[in-house]
Amino acid sequence: MDSVSFSVERGTIHALVGENGAGKSTLIKILAGIYQRDEGEIIFDGKSVSFGTPHESQMSGFSVVHQEMKLSETLSVAENIFLGNLVYRHGLVDWKTMKEKALALLAMLGIDINVNQPVNELSVAKKQMVEICKALNHNCKLLVMDEPSASLTEREQTIMFATIRKLKAVGVTIVYISHRLEEIFDLADNVTVLRDGQKIDTLPVSEVDRKKLISLMVGRDLVSEYPKEQFTPGEVVLEVKNLNRANVLHNISFTARKGEILAFAGLVGSGRTEVARAILGIDKIDSGEIIYKGRRVRHKEFNRAISNGFGLVPEDRKSQGLILIHSVSENICMVNIGKIIKRGVVSSKLEQMYSDDFVKKLHIVTPSLSAEVQYLSGGNQQKVVIAKWLMQDSDIIFFDEPTRGIDVGAKVEIYRLINGLVREGKVIIMISSELPEILGISDRIIVMHDGAISGELMRQEATQEKIISMCV
Repeated sequence: MDSVSFSVERGTIHALVGENGAGKSTLIKILAGIYQRDEGEIIFDGKSVSFGTPHESQMSGFSVVHQEMKLSETLSVAENIFLGNLVYRHGLVDWKTMKEKALALLAMLGIDINVNQPVNELSVAKKQMVEICKALNHNCKLLVMDEPSASLTEREQTIMFATIRKLKAVGVTIVYISHRLEEIFDLADNVTVLRDGQKIDTLPVSEVDRKKLISLMVGRDLVSEYPKEQFTPGEVVLEVKNLNRANVLHNISFTARKGEILAFAGLVGSGRTEVARAILGIDKIDSGEIIYKGRRVRHKEFNRAISNGFGLVPEDRKSQGLILIHSVSENICMVNIGKIIKRGVVSSKLEQMYSDDFVKKLHIVTPSLSAEVQYLSGGNQQKVVIAKWLMQDSDIIFFDEPTRGIDVGAKVEIYRLINGLVREGKVIIMISSELPEILGISDRIIVMHDGAISGELMRQEATQEKIISMCV
């Protein structure tokens, strides 16, 4: 952070935007008492405040709903809402009062959840609501929401937005962080833009459009949010015939050609990711054929798919694509151990040579090759996952939600990387919930509904309305 100053008006929704690494999380952690500022002043409710711990921040009326939720999965809804704030009577925990208060908080937000239910049985959206109730239970005056919609379905987002508006109506001030700019225009009253640790501007949302906001965030005008290159599709590399998995996939048939981006669209739960998992041998199939380069293959495990030239950039890069406490170089080389072994031992020299090459090729911003990958921005973490499959020289790469939680500038870089792979003759199969992304970057679109293919569109004929009608 470098001399950041801005004001948030009481009872408003104030958006905080910027690229990964702009300083949004650092600023919030200072407000939350997790990090300590070197200089400057925080004035809250007219008083100068200083928080040495998260508890001090919370007791003053600050609450943060983090992107990665801080709930105890095996405890009940009521226990989570009162975590760290238990009610006692005659020296004993007063469960009755706590459950009544938990019900009252949920009712205020119009949410129907059983307060005795363990949190691990709830949907992501309902967990989010429990986090909000937990914050309100600490006499929250200012609620910070960090990427709250990143893992929600459209219906769940609608419920959450209604909850946010209710909070605003009862006088709770909200600082809202999101990479999804459409949410900023839908919800926020004002917006502050950060870039490289500095405040660029604070503006009423009514005075800024999408193009200007992006320009302020990245420091330049983007020619296009979706830099699509035109390629002539070549031979069929992958053919899937009548793929079935009981209660999950029903007669899935399609082809994928060399030099094209094939996109899978559909609502969450429509079976898009399950198609990839079945082809890659992560999930078993009951029947059907997978024909790769003219020969039939059956991947009984993911390792077999990898050796056949398949790769996967998963939806959840942190839990499925990376080992966060390992270094950048270890993550890049993790599926390519054979290439860096010399006389039966991993060669540090070879590991560094390969990883340094991909860090330069993909413009991965990292303090060093030995830095733990957990400290990289979301966009750079995604590039590390891609580097892993480039080192493997995979022919077919599945990209599942390739730009989730990534800022607009990093998204453009990822799209250019995908274009480069297609130019090299790779087959790219992309799964995405973002229709503008699908329309902007793909050549052909397969739409799924309830585990089956409901339609197929070429990019030239596709519209959001056509895709949505097929989705439902």
